Amino acid sequence: MEKNKLDQLKSMTTIVIDTGDIEAIKEYSPTDATTNPSLILSAVEKPAYKPLMEEAYHYSQKAKSSGEQISLFLDKLFVNVGCEILKLIPGRVSTEVDARLSFDVEGSIQKAQSLIALYKEMGIEKERILIKLASTWEGGLAAKQLEKMGIHCNMTLLFSMPQAIHCAEAQATLISPFVGRILDWYKKHDNVPGYAPAEDPGVKSVTTIYHYFKKFSYKTQIMGASFRNKEEILELAGCDLLTISPHFLQELHDASGNVEQKLDAAKSKQLNIEPIKMNEKAFRLALNDDAMATEKLSEGIRNFAKDAQKLEKMLRTTYKIG
Repeated sequence: MEKNKLDQLKSMTTIVIDTGDIEAIKEYSPTDATTNPSLILSAVEKPAYKPLMEEAYHYSQKAKSSGEQISLFLDKLFVNVGCEILKLIPGRVSTEVDARLSFDVEGSIQKAQSLIALYKEMGIEKERILIKLASTWEGGLAAKQLEKMGIHCNMTLLFSMPQAIHCAEAQATLISPFVGRILDWYKKHDNVPGYAPAEDPGVKSVTTIYHYFKKFSYKTQIMGASFRNKEEILELAGCDLLTISPHFLQELHDASGNVEQKLDAAKSKQLNIEPIKMNEKAFRLALNDDAMATEKLSEGIRNFAKDAQKLEKMLRTTYKIG
């Protein structure tokens, strides 16, 4: 019997589910799962999450002020959702550091440590957790210190090679380049309805990063994220990991036909690529020169921060906190 496209993809790439929805995770048997404030916000509106919220609320009552309580409530809720997800997958769950700490090295480190401590209280070791940090200069510096402590990092909101190199040199465990958001920007900028899959700017960006990392033997893994269609996903077959929403997992499951492996580390090693020197000045200048990456990084941080604030507001109102 012919394998569907999802099963074929699983044979060449680690499949990660991009959701906080526990029911969807049960359905697709991914290896890992990623969450973020936006996904948690949509998930907690479902009745199944009520006990996780109640438990997080009671836990947060030990805090000394309403500000501390809401922060602890949010962290504990993220960890509770993460623990439920970990019951269903063999691998790791990614839990995001508050996007409002994206330019705060110490704040990011402290938040990561407190999330890891909350997981440990639940009997989950740090090897099963990836801490998500925005791929700012400061995010990379925080990741460098966290990785030295044995806390693994997933660098998110990544749109450019300078960000990728900075994260790899920080020895981050994983980067998550955002394929679909790059496509969104170029469609609007170039005023076009779309691109052929191989010419998709998001696909090309991840492919370039993949070649660079494999050529120079960086240990940091690449996880393509934020897809707009299943063709983008199939163009990156062979990437270390791909994090895919339930909707596209279903589309791939229902699709038949041969899946061709597009990315291969051995082939990337043979390519003639010049190394790029990266320091803070070079990073900031290169990012500034890239209008797409600058705009998308800023917008991503704003939107994740906004959703964290919405979640806080919802919890404050529901539980009448300060």
